[in-house]
Amino acid sequence: MSDEHRHHHHHHGHPHEPAAVRRSQGSQWSRWRHQAGHLLRPHSHESADKIDAALESSAQGMRALWVSLAVLGVTAAAQAVVVVLSGSVALLGDTVHNAADAMTALPLGVAFLLGRRAATRRFTYGYGRAEDLAGIVIVLTITASAAFAAWTAVDRLLHPQDIRYLPAVAVAAVIGFIGNEWVARHRIRTGRAIGSAALVADGLHARTDGFTSLAVLLGAGGAALGWRLADPVVGLAITAAILLVLRDAAREVFRRIMDAVDPALVDAAEHALLDVPGVRAVGELRLRWIGHRLRAEVAVAVDGELSVRDAHQVAVAAEHALLHAVPRLTAALVHADPAPVPGTTDPHAALAHHFA
Repeated sequence: MSDEHRHHHHHHGHPHEPAAVRRSQGSQWSRWRHQAGHLLRPHSHESADKIDAALESSAQGMRALWVSLAVLGVTAAAQAVVVVLSGSVALLGDTVHNAADAMTALPLGVAFLLGRRAATRRFTYGYGRAEDLAGIVIVLTITASAAFAAWTAVDRLLHPQDIRYLPAVAVAAVIGFIGNEWVARHRIRTGRAIGSAALVADGLHARTDGFTSLAVLLGAGGAALGWRLADPVVGLAITAAILLVLRDAAREVFRRIMDAVDPALVDAAEHALLDVPGVRAVGELRLRWIGHRLRAEVAVAVDGELSVRDAHQVAVAAEHALLHAVPRLTAALVHADPAPVPGTTDPHAALAHHFA
């Protein structure tokens, strides 16, 4: 009987009672209960509550997007009217940026809808990566808005013009700040709650838009004091602010595409695994985001004298520990290796030539 055991977990359906698992480790009752559980539940471990949680997270993202689209759409429309009346290039840049920010809801909405589709034999991990593609579209949108704001500001520096309806420009700036800050808080809060880097990046984008709206207010004040270059100078300041948020958003999306995770999550997973009775050591541990859901792959060392059944129980306990310790973890793959014994052959020796 082989001492090695490979155990695959998808949306685990066992009760989350790691303490009970630990107390019953190795007992006849535990083995009987485990067998009975597999008769009642397929070995794929499908769990309605895990699937529902994943779908609900996508639904939360969709709600955040549509609410944001409505608020920013109204804000941009109100500002556009004032732009036509006043000719303010700073307000024009802010309005275009707000409109672009509202439009980013479209690729994110498509990504959330795709992410709810079931995995297939071609897309075996599902469609969660669509969120990362949406993040790239958002970064490109921010880049385009920065370029447009810079171009209009430089053109106005070279060809100064007086601004009309300054009080209306000031009111439009305040409206822009209020609308963007509300959307930013809503997107960031929801994005962090469901683990969506793209939605958080979009929220940071909206927050910067709010501060650029206040910059428009400063430009209007400078114009009211007779400084004709105040408006284009503020336009350049808005461009600089957009570039800052572009840097943060690009870094966030790049890390997600490169499968980067918070090292604290890895530490938490390791500590949880080492507390599981029967786990002697933690080998290779990998975490990756697929959309706003986490997957884990880990190798744990167990007593080489354990039967496959007992090694399986250790793997199940390890999965339970991971599900409790790592937020938004929805799937885990646990591989049990026999703990190394001096003078014995490496159980993976047959694979060594593949990694030379």
